[in-house]
This record gives sequence, C-alpha cells and structure tokens, in this order.
Amino acid sequence: MLTLSVMTVTLAIVRLPALSTIPSWVFESDFFSITKTQDELSVVCLEKEVPSGARVERGWKGLKVEGPLDFELTGILSSLAQPLAEAKISIFAISTFDTDYILVKEENLPNAIDILSRFCKVE
Repeated sequence: MLTLSVMTVTLAIVRLPALSTIPSWVFESDFFSITKTQDELSVVCLEKEVPSGARVERGWKGLKVEGPLDFELTGILSSLAQPLAEAKISIFAISTFDTDYILVKEENLPNAIDILSRFCKVE
C-alpha cells in the first residue's frame, strides 16, 4: 500500500519564456522543481515566492508519495491519476529520483484525499 503525505504549503506553477534565466526568487522556496524545454521554462515553487505579474497558476496542494521508490516499479502515477481523472480532478505530476508528487488545486484537495485514501494511506 502506498503512503501519501499531504504537503502543508501552497504551490504555484509558473511559466517563463524558454530563454529565461532561473529567477533568484525560485531559490527562496523550500520546495521547487524546474523544467526547461525548447518551448518554456516551468517552475513549481511556493506560491508566496512568486512575484506579481508572473504568468502563474496559483493554489496547488501537493501529495507526496513516500519513498524512495524503486525504478522498477510501474504504474504508480497512473494508479493515482486514474481515479482522480474519473472524479474530474486535474493533476500536475512531478517526479524526482526518489519519489513522485501529485499536485491538485486547493479546492479539490479534500475530495482527492477521500478518493486516494480508499487504496492509499494518506497522512
């Protein structure tokens, strides 16, 4: 059985132009994830660190899959995403070397916890 921890912080997803340098305010965040592609630079960080005027989606809460997870494991994200999708709850997924994070909009968090607690331990 998977164990999920509910993150207490509120997160934001920020889109920056592809050629941007990583802004210094990102590093003020206790939690951040940075993805750069040819099309964009995306940053997930604490909502309170994002300056006004940024292109941002605010109000995300995180559920951390307690790990570390073995790279041989398959279907973890899909086992979490599918029941949420069936309940019409959008997710934003982040994977790290050790684990996965599922972000849901703050207003959907109670429903997401209810759904996921049917087959996961949610702390």
